[in-house]
Amino acid sequence: MKTSIKKNIVSIAVLVGGLILLNILGNYFYKRFDLTQDNRFTLSEEAKQIVDQVDSPLIVDVFLKGNFPPEFRRLQSETEQLLDEFSAYNDNIKFEFIDPTEKGNEAFRSQFEKFGLTPAQVSVTESGKQSTELVYPWALAHHNGKSVKIPLLKNQLGATSEERVNSSLQNLQYAFADGFKKLATEKSKKIAVLKGNGEYDDRYIADFFATLRDYYFIAPFTLDSVASNPEMTFKALEGFDLIVAAQPTEAFSDAEKYVLDQYIMNGGKSLWVMDATQMQLDTVSGNMFAFGKDLNLNDFFFKYGIRVNPNLVKDVYSAPIVLASGDEREAQYNRYPWFFSPLSSSANNHPIVSNIEAVKFDYASAIDTLPNQLKKTVLLSTSPISKIVGLPFPIDFDVEIPKNLQVVNEGPNPNEYNAGEIPLAVLLEGKFTSVYKNRVKPISLNGVKNIDDGKPSKMVVISDGDLIKNQLQGNRPLELGFDKMTNQFYGNKEFLLNTVNYLLDDSGLINIRTRQIAVPFLDPQKTVEQRTKWQVLNLLLPLGLLALFGIGFVLYRKRRYTR
Repeated sequence: MKTSIKKNIVSIAVLVGGLILLNILGNYFYKRFDLTQDNRFTLSEEAKQIVDQVDSPLIVDVFLKGNFPPEFRRLQSETEQLLDEFSAYNDNIKFEFIDPTEKGNEAFRSQFEKFGLTPAQVSVTESGKQSTELVYPWALAHHNGKSVKIPLLKNQLGATSEERVNSSLQNLQYAFADGFKKLATEKSKKIAVLKGNGEYDDRYIADFFATLRDYYFIAPFTLDSVASNPEMTFKALEGFDLIVAAQPTEAFSDAEKYVLDQYIMNGGKSLWVMDATQMQLDTVSGNMFAFGKDLNLNDFFFKYGIRVNPNLVKDVYSAPIVLASGDEREAQYNRYPWFFSPLSSSANNHPIVSNIEAVKFDYASAIDTLPNQLKKTVLLSTSPISKIVGLPFPIDFDVEIPKNLQVVNEGPNPNEYNAGEIPLAVLLEGKFTSVYKNRVKPISLNGVKNIDDGKPSKMVVISDGDLIKNQLQGNRPLELGFDKMTNQFYGNKEFLLNTVNYLLDDSGLINIRTRQIAVPFLDPQKTVEQRTKWQVLNLLLPLGLLALFGIGFVLYRKRRYTR
């Protein structure tokens, strides 16, 4: 008997000692395991590089707490697990979940209007019943006196609540990494917004460049000084990493083109968002006419390997237009199909367009790609059911709307809508050749070496200047991509942000955004049909297993101690 007691004491001592040793080793060798199939809680290397720069407390207030529909509880739990991972990697990151509707949280609710944290109203079907819930899918991150808002719910065109949550889970690591980057990373790269050739007024591009300002230095740059001092203009332009031309409407002079050409030859990146057409009102008929527009850039782009054609594309897969009917006081607003507003959602796996919402164009033109040494990637194009319209072309709503309705109701004529996928946005990469190689130079840049065969560079050309234009509510700019007439969000802003990030070799955030995770949801129909079966099984199975264990344990004791 004493030997048995002694053995038990030794066993207990060994067990306790092993646990103490394991605990000590755990303090020195710490490892978290992500057992999910898609490693959704494993931080990407790009996210780690951003978080490494957080060297002082960064506090995250998450407002995703309260009585939620099931899919939002999933979003809440996965947000918490992801923040746990961020906090485990860098203990300067702290977070707290707050119920904004709870009594005593009035101070947090006062921040909602300041930061534009609008609630989301969701309709959820559960147990065969439909309910409407109001949730605040936002987080606020604070660091060194600065605060940024982090959206947890991604807007998705025509999606159900489950689809929106699934898309949001895809976007979750990007949303937090993006917020942390804004707070912890110092800006270094500079973007020049070209002025002087009839580009958009600041209020129409305010939202996009206000967002870019969180990552880069932004400054207007006027090319007018090329005429008086081209050398100074070129040297000033060289100080920028990227130039953006947002809907120029006035022709570029040869001297301005030469300065821009040499900027590109020296490795400068550029983004061109422009129309090859212009609209003119016929005062007699009241209709609009579309004409070609000459910006004196045809040879410029032709040398680089593309051509923006003076025409219009029509696409059956398009955004609606809202038109008023009736008297002013009793006017009714109705949606109609409008084929001049293509919706482009590319299947291309390129980082710029992967996993983004459909991008809305208005009166876009076809882009041709021409053979040369540059690599060309079509980022966005029309659907296969499209056509090209030559100019000049009258745009009469009384004619176009009935024709569009007929196509929607009866199907498109395959002999008419047969242009296939027409490129609307193209990326060019490689070593550009100067437009003025083997040509007389329009001006002389004293003290600047002329380059005919350029350094590696990148350029994106988009055949619709409206793609970068935000709508206005009074004098207040609305978010780029939001259509106030239809209350729809499109992917214009996301696409342009990705484009700028890629052009500036800032691909970290893009790589995080394009990660794919698979989040299965319960089938609501089967959930209702099999609800009782699974409730009974979940209730009785644990009790049955516990009963079997108890019976087995009793029999074991009887058998051992009755000998």
